[in-house]
Amino acid sequence: MSYLFLFVIFLPFKLFGKLFYKKTGRNLMIQTAKIGDFVNVTPLLSHLKHSDVLISKTVLPLAKYDETIDTIFLIEEHKKSLWRKFRLAFTLLNCYENVYLLQPNSTNLFFAAVCNAANKQFLSTYTRRWYHTFFYLTANGIVEHRKEQLTVDDYLKLADRSLTWRDVPKHATLPLRKPTTYPLSLDKQNVTKIGLSISAGNKSKTIPSAIWKKIFSALEGLNCTYFVFGPKSEQVWLDDLHREVGMREDIVSLVGELPLEDVPFAISKMDFYIASDSGNVYIADAVGVPIVLIYGPCCIAEQRPLGNVLLLGSKEYEKSYIFEAPYYFDRTREEMFALSDNDLNAIRDFIHQNLQHNDIIKN
Repeated sequence: MSYLFLFVIFLPFKLFGKLFYKKTGRNLMIQTAKIGDFVNVTPLLSHLKHSDVLISKTVLPLAKYDETIDTIFLIEEHKKSLWRKFRLAFTLLNCYENVYLLQPNSTNLFFAAVCNAANKQFLSTYTRRWYHTFFYLTANGIVEHRKEQLTVDDYLKLADRSLTWRDVPKHATLPLRKPTTYPLSLDKQNVTKIGLSISAGNKSKTIPSAIWKKIFSALEGLNCTYFVFGPKSEQVWLDDLHREVGMREDIVSLVGELPLEDVPFAISKMDFYIASDSGNVYIADAVGVPIVLIYGPCCIAEQRPLGNVLLLGSKEYEKSYIFEAPYYFDRTREEMFALSDNDLNAIRDFIHQNLQHNDIIKN
């Protein structure tokens, strides 16, 4: 609610600035969530062709290699003090013709509301609070987002109500950035390369090691090598996996080995990707890698990979949403991510069928 008071304080400056506003043709997109959410806004960025963005520092390594992005503002640098908030507000005041608000928390609503843009389109979600109404009064249009609607569709509708995810593809970096050096193991030949995310940041959405052991057993005989992706902080999860399955030659650790800007290229070298609802799943989707998504408590009606994907889970456990993500659940991870024999057979069949399809294409 403090941002509402800041908006009231800033309002005279906004009204005075409006006297000097001229259309600029420039776009501002505001989305300060993490990796998966950033990848899911790239169709909107592609549709707009050129935009400035207010984003999180977490996704800066991807954003700086995106040719659809011009100027980057980092939310972490501008919300630390009252002076910095007002400095950014004055910077944004009269610069834009179009403002698209994709993550409408109080901070972002304030920055979107202070803009004197000719066209301001705001997403409205199920977490909207009563005092947010005053910010929404500054919008020209509102897209109402519900839990059963795809976020990608509703992001695109901010720019054009007729667009859907099928109209504009995702990307992770545009063009796909190829690093000058990368681990030689990524070029391993005559094996099926399967990327894994063994953690999803949120511990409650992390697949237990015992489940991974079942997946490895189900895929025995397919000549697979598993590449574990993740930042250095996820080494504890890899250690836990090794305690469960032992030290195996077919598990290659890339944990802490790759900067985020190199991850899309590395994932593009995979034949498949298996994970829960994590940022790397959406990168894999963006670079066209077939995915096995074990979604656990996440609502796949709202957000999921949209390419070649096998979805495994139960609606009974869907209790986590994009704009309302709890860290604790009334079921254990072992229950939420449990895989039946049919599920394990489905994973094996999915991989086998895709490999056969690829062989037919090559021949």
